[in-house]
Amino acid sequence: MGALRVEDIYPRYTYDDYINWEDRWELINGIAYSMAPAPTIKHQKISNNIAWELNNIFKDCSFCTATIFVDWKISEDTIVQPDNLVICHKPQNEKYLTKAPVIIFEILSKSTAKKDLTVKFELYEKEGVKYYCIVNHDDEVAKVYKLKDGRYIKAGDFSDERFKFKIDKCDDLKEFDFSKIW
Repeated sequence: MGALRVEDIYPRYTYDDYINWEDRWELINGIAYSMAPAPTIKHQKISNNIAWELNNIFKDCSFCTATIFVDWKISEDTIVQPDNLVICHKPQNEKYLTKAPVIIFEILSKSTAKKDLTVKFELYEKEGVKYYCIVNHDDEVAKVYKLKDGRYIKAGDFSDERFKFKIDKCDDLKEFDFSKIW
C-alpha cells in the first residue's frame, strides 16, 4: 500500500464550488485554502503602500496595470488571489484573470506563510510569473525572485533598497523603493 496523498484525504473542488463560497478562499489543485482570518492592520498597510509604489511606477505605462488582490483563475480547480500584482494584458473578463501577472507580491502572515513559500512559489514559477516578491513584515525584508529559464532565481533581499523591474513592454520604469512600504 502506497503513502496517502493530500488528494486522497481532502475533497476536491472546482471553480463552480468556489464561486458559491462566502468569505475569501483560494483553490489550488482542487484543495480549498481559507483566507481567514482577515489580514492584520500592518499587513494591509504594507499592501496599500505596495499598491502606491506600483501605481507610481506603472502610471505612464499604457500596457500594464497594478492592482490589489483579484481572482486569477489558472484552471477549473486552481484560483488564487495574490496580495498585489501587475498585469500587462487586457483582462478577457471582469470576474477574474486568466493570464499570468508579470509581478506578484505576497505578504506573509502566520496563516498563509507556508503556502506562499512553497505551494504558491511553485505555482507562480510554473505559470510563468516573471517576478515573485515575498514580503515578511515582521523582519521588514522582501525577497524578490526573477524567472529565468523557467526557474526562480533570487534577485535579492530588500528592506530600504530600490529595485528596477524589467518588463518588456515598459522601457522607462522607475525603481521600486522598498523603504516606502514599511
